[in-house]
Amino acid sequence: MKVRITPQVKTLCHQLNFRAKKRLGQHFLIDEDVLESILSAAELSQQDTVIEVGAGLGVLTTGLAERAGKVIAVELDSKLVSILGKRLTHFPNVKIVQGDILKITPEQLVKSSANASDLAQSYKVVANLPYYITSPVLRLFLQASLKPSLMVLMVQREVGKAIAATPGEMSFLSISTQFYAKPSIVINVPSRSFYPPPKVDSLVLRLDVYSKPPIEVSNVASFFDIVSRGFSSPRKQLRNSLAQALEMPPGQVVSLLEKAGIEAKRRAETLSLEEWNRVWEVFVLLRK
Repeated sequence: MKVRITPQVKTLCHQLNFRAKKRLGQHFLIDEDVLESILSAAELSQQDTVIEVGAGLGVLTTGLAERAGKVIAVELDSKLVSILGKRLTHFPNVKIVQGDILKITPEQLVKSSANASDLAQSYKVVANLPYYITSPVLRLFLQASLKPSLMVLMVQREVGKAIAATPGEMSFLSISTQFYAKPSIVINVPSRSFYPPPKVDSLVLRLDVYSKPPIEVSNVASFFDIVSRGFSSPRKQLRNSLAQALEMPPGQVVSLLEKAGIEAKRRAETLSLEEWNRVWEVFVLLRK
């Protein structure tokens, strides 16, 4: 498929003598169709507050500012922050925050830009993420006390597919994300849609965040401890991976899995979120 390219990014880089920094994972989106897909997936209105992670040169930020009521653009690179300040000066609804997103809580970002009357407002996250911070950013927002209602993220294609996987191809990342949100793939994005192009393809992932998890878990840390142990040796049958990780006799593990209605020969990747909940429940009862 032909990529409809906006010349804005390349021109800006040349005019400003700016070179993308590999260490910060800087790859700027230049595909107008993908940009429109991101904005459409975010379903923005003038009532929305949006946190953008990695604002870059402000191409996506501009689109967000035109559609949302308030945009909080977070950028680590001080040179880009300076560029953003000049390019977005005519958008009074944009607040630029220089800093490492992993060192700022969502609560701090939202409350610092909120009026006294709307401190408890919800927000959305839209980001062309540097690949190396995808998992930490997901944890940051999905485990926050003030969670977003929606996230639309550009991620590495293989990571996005893993997040949106179904039983048979599940991973710890799948379970830990789907516990908090329903994932859906918006569009696949070839590497040529960026400047400079990364070595891998990407996709746009939409996460509809649950108001509460789809399964009822009284101790989230304990639940994820069992899941992580189940995935500790993903190529092994579940009875063997759990027995090894929990230092339990295989026979006892088989018995517990049977109580959970799980065939002991299955592998961790085949279990759904609901099945992991049943596994966790029987192992919790064992420890009481």
